[in-house]
Amino acid sequence: MHEFFSRRHMLRRCGAGFGAVGMCSALQASGTLSAGAPRTKRGGLHHPPRAKRVIFLFMNGAPSHVDTFDPKPMLARHAGETPSEDIAGKNRAAGYMPSPFEFAPHGESGVVMSELFPNLARHADDLCVIRSMHTDVPNHEPGLLLMQSGHQQPIRPSMGSWLSYGLGSDNENLPAFIALSPGLPVVGPQLWSSAFLPGQHQGIEVDTNHTDVEKLITNVRHPRMGASEQQRQLGLLRELNQAHLEARPGEATLETHIRSMELAFQMQDEASEAFDISHESTLTRETYGDTEFGRSCLLGRRLLERGVRVVQAFYVKNGSKQPWDTHRNNNESHKKLCADADRATAALLTDLKCRGMLDDTLVIWGGEFGRTPYAQVDKSKDQKKAGRDHHHTGFSMLLAGGGIRGGLMYGATDDFGMHAVENRVHVHDLHATVLHLMGIDHTRLTFRYSGRDYRLTDVHGRVVDDLFA
Repeated sequence: MHEFFSRRHMLRRCGAGFGAVGMCSALQASGTLSAGAPRTKRGGLHHPPRAKRVIFLFMNGAPSHVDTFDPKPMLARHAGETPSEDIAGKNRAAGYMPSPFEFAPHGESGVVMSELFPNLARHADDLCVIRSMHTDVPNHEPGLLLMQSGHQQPIRPSMGSWLSYGLGSDNENLPAFIALSPGLPVVGPQLWSSAFLPGQHQGIEVDTNHTDVEKLITNVRHPRMGASEQQRQLGLLRELNQAHLEARPGEATLETHIRSMELAFQMQDEASEAFDISHESTLTRETYGDTEFGRSCLLGRRLLERGVRVVQAFYVKNGSKQPWDTHRNNNESHKKLCADADRATAALLTDLKCRGMLDDTLVIWGGEFGRTPYAQVDKSKDQKKAGRDHHHTGFSMLLAGGGIRGGLMYGATDDFGMHAVENRVHVHDLHATVLHLMGIDHTRLTFRYSGRDYRLTDVHGRVVDDLFA
């Protein structure tokens, strides 16, 4: 009963308990699969991948597209005028509000962005700005869920979980999918949930309020036992769990527990090093900035280079779950938020490029939707404190690296920034495109649950191959 079983022995004893995808890391270690080769549920790559890994820098609350990447001179010409479409039922909606920020082209490609991004402007030729994003709803909870899981209700796996399920990790001692967030965002763990996918594909949440590794990863070290004692304990637990599993074949919850215990043991040494940003030089840490988001971006780079497949960095700041939700003081709030996001995002792009990682790392930047081109005022109707309301029919997102064509402004909203009108890109299209860049046909990565095959894009989505380098 106390015999120590190797990882490969335990997996063999479990038969197909974890499924082919769950065994990828063990097969890679044994040489059955080549290192770094992504796998899908259907038994192989659907096509050559352009990206090996992805990091989604998520701006919780939704940035204003007309103040960042989509200049609209018509707003100044018609400032204060009521939009022609009916906004009477909107929450304290007022007239058109021009952006106070200057816009200019940058780089050889002439990508236009506002003065709020002086550091990111130096990467203009690496950026693809999608100006024609649109989604289904202007409310945070369903908007967040749709952006993260392709569905408005909290019953579907997140994009990171789908990628973990289809591709596995390049490092058997670290999870394939990690969610970095200084406190829980709106909706919370559902944003990195595996839902009905096997539980080992759930995103591992890391609270980046902390810098101490022992607090970043709770209980990463056993308080009393050393490695050899833990190995003996784990061997006994495997025997007990195996006996339980053999009597209850296909018990997904138990399979997940077995995998989680094994991964927790493996993470003790590797995770302690991977999550410790004190190993970085002072200059590197200062370049990213000593903020929650700066630390998340730096930590994200460390995880990506160690084989984590998907990193989700949520922009939660100073206890605010959705700091970009600027219903009041939109202009002043965006100055502060963009200064932080600009510094850290540019540092990440520079770092990835210097390490030769940007070409096969897909970087995504954006929120759940945009903000209205017209003002939202409080009861005092003070225009100096005006904000912008939620806006879902036209907004912007950034892509870089990972096979993306840099120096591109793709699609357009109308003259006022109200609606995406040219080369429209839905959230489902974004998901289909991300999966394609990772070597996956979004229509073929499926999981049968409750009598039907599910996929990230449901019955929607098209690959936007105009974005590819």
